Amino acid sequence: MNHDNYDDNYIRGILNGVKSIAMVGASPVNVRPSYFAFKYLAQRGYDMIPVNPGHVGKSLLGKPFVASLLDIGRPVDMVDIFRNSSNIMPAVDEALKMQPLPKVIWMQLGARDDAAAEKAEAAGMKVVMNRCPKIEYGRLSSEISWMGVNSRTLSSKRAPMPTQGMRLSLGRTSVGGGTTDASDRAAKNRTDLT
Repeated sequence: MNHDNYDDNYIRGILNGVKSIAMVGASPVNVRPSYFAFKYLAQRGYDMIPVNPGHVGKSLLGKPFVASLLDIGRPVDMVDIFRNSSNIMPAVDEALKMQPLPKVIWMQLGARDDAAAEKAEAAGMKVVMNRCPKIEYGRLSSEISWMGVNSRTLSSKRAPMPTQGMRLSLGRTSVGGGTTDASDRAAKNRTDLT
């Protein structure tokens, strides 16, 4: 798999297919990016599990922290690793010990470990690196357009204003035909014409 560019349908399939997400490196501090991502995904109906050994005994939005992935005690669809690149391989190694295995390993913005990705893919997991599921969800659902951001997605209808627990349609198509790369080219070509 080419981890430099992801097809929108690959990302869309993951976000539509997972229901439970364990966030490694989640923080209860409400100014941390992991807090915002956790809260956003929980508000979109995902079953979020905060994983951080430094915060065991606390909870994040009513969800109790666990020390490690192996302490979760139930199946998890996706492991979202909110740690820097040097901490990716240990998290993937721990995820590989989970039964059943998660379907997806997702590494947040700025996090990339090709060896860990190869290991996870060899075990049958899908992998996304250097992306944020919060941003991708907002972009693919066109929800991000409510904030005045060009989501590079087209629809004849404006996305509905999100409400608590509401999952928006991730079925909107991108400007350039499905891939971020194509969307970028289409947006560039459109500005070159003006």
